[in-house]
Amino acid sequence: MGNTLQKTDQNQEQELPDESEPFTCEICIEPMLLPNKKFNNQNRCVHPFCIDCIVKYISVKLEDNVGKIPCPSLSCDQFLDPISCRNLVGPQLFVKWSDVLCESSVLGVPQCYCPHRNCSALILDECGGNAKRSQCPNCKRSFCFKCKLPWHAGFQCEENRELRDTNDVVFGVLAELKKWKRCPLCRHFVELSEGCKIVKCRCGANFCYSCGRRVYRHWCTCDAASWFCIRAVQFFCILFVILAILFVWWNFQISKRSKN
Repeated sequence: MGNTLQKTDQNQEQELPDESEPFTCEICIEPMLLPNKKFNNQNRCVHPFCIDCIVKYISVKLEDNVGKIPCPSLSCDQFLDPISCRNLVGPQLFVKWSDVLCESSVLGVPQCYCPHRNCSALILDECGGNAKRSQCPNCKRSFCFKCKLPWHAGFQCEENRELRDTNDVVFGVLAELKKWKRCPLCRHFVELSEGCKIVKCRCGANFCYSCGRRVYRHWCTCDAASWFCIRAVQFFCILFVILAILFVWWNFQISKRSKN
């Protein structure tokens, strides 16, 4: 049974077929005598499909994670409306459809799911950069966006996977609270109560307590004071070399004149 489309006046409106007439589904090719079995895509298109075939079609598309579901007709460029299909597909399939649409709309944006139990909320990194410690907007608990695990205070992502003792977790929280630094060579925690920020670990490595980088001299370029000291030392070293060269050249000129 064909569809009749007629243009009226300047609005080019579509004349819809009589909904009370029987029809033949274009998917299962079965004649339908009950008009209420016909699917209506909010009058976006007028292709005859039975409701059972449309529900199965939507289910298959959602299994393939297709959220924007096109009309089954090959010659149609319209899409199925999730709101109008809500009562047809049921609450479980509709929720899945909504989730697929949500995930497809954020493709390309860094995302993860909350790792805490009874949550698993979808979280997006809308700020960009290298996100690490984050707070779930749903359960308000902290987690690591990088390794997708609950927050491992004081420990690296690869170390977090090896944690087995509860005391290690508590110690990591304490280290983060006290802002203890870790030696860049042996990875042991070091606490600086007072004194110079260039500290020496028990393994023999010197590192800066401010930025955590290993240093080989008694200064670091992480603050303005140290940067000024380094530049001042470099300036005086260059000045000393220039004066030494001038002194040698001056003595050479004097000795040359005395011989003449």
